[in-house]
Amino acid sequence: MTARPFQHLRHLRHAGVASIAVFFICCVLAFSVATDTFLSAGNLLNVLRQSAPLLIVATAMTLVITTGGIDLSIGSTLALVGALAAIALQADVPDIVVLLGGVLLGASIGALNGYFIAWAGMPAFIVTLGTLSVVRGIALLITQGYSVPVRDIGWFVQLGRGHLFGVPLPALIAILTLCAGWVALRHMRFGRYVVGIGTNSEGVRRAGVKVRIVTLKVYILSGAAAGLAGLITTARLGSGSSNQGVGFELAVIAAVVLGGTNLFGGRGTIVGTLLGALSIAVLGNGLILIHVSPFYTQIIQGAIMLLAIWMNTRIFTSQPKQ
Repeated sequence: MTARPFQHLRHLRHAGVASIAVFFICCVLAFSVATDTFLSAGNLLNVLRQSAPLLIVATAMTLVITTGGIDLSIGSTLALVGALAAIALQADVPDIVVLLGGVLLGASIGALNGYFIAWAGMPAFIVTLGTLSVVRGIALLITQGYSVPVRDIGWFVQLGRGHLFGVPLPALIAILTLCAGWVALRHMRFGRYVVGIGTNSEGVRRAGVKVRIVTLKVYILSGAAAGLAGLITTARLGSGSSNQGVGFELAVIAAVVLGGTNLFGGRGTIVGTLLGALSIAVLGNGLILIHVSPFYTQIIQGAIMLLAIWMNTRIFTSQPKQ
């Protein structure tokens, strides 16, 4: 009797992953027929390079949403870290210091979010909405709204433009991040705690789990991932700007929810997140190749997110009849 609910949850997770897999395959087939350049090696590698920041942050966001939380500050964190990295590089700060400092800054912003959510008991939506505004404002203040160029020297720019074994370095970093997230969520005690908090936070707390600490950790990971994404974006574009990452949080949330992670917590899937992020990246790339206006791209992505939320609330969260 006790195994039936867990079996139902597995079926829901598999249904979510299967549905986004079908959608992803349909997008690939449609754009392959519509244009000859879509399946070219150069274009596919470009899709992987451009989608790397999305994949990295979506991995951490999967953990956040699985706990029943949300992080709206990731786009602003990306912009602030990227802008500060460009300023630091202009001041001849060593590349390794810029890299470590950017990830640490992102983690610190995540820790601030986690403190207010876990200890002050404030809603995650309100907290991260507030830090979204504050962090973006700091980025604007520092840069005065201007783009800060990065000199094409040192190895920092290779973080966004380099290749290893013929594969873009950002894509390899994203793959390692996804693997780490998959292991953490599926095969580690930390992942079981994350799922448990999203399912029944009070029950997990009574079982002796330090719910506040686990919650703090997932937001630290989210902030660190956003910081890393900011560094990669700045390295790829060759400049840091306070305007980077506008709307990035919506794309990340769409990728996670589209992949089958329950928007209300308790169920998460890294494989689904991978497919969701790639679907969004392929959709954006394919629409550009067939010369569709980028304004329509935003409309289509917004419609897809609405569909994903509807599926979460109406289909995947439905309970079996007794």
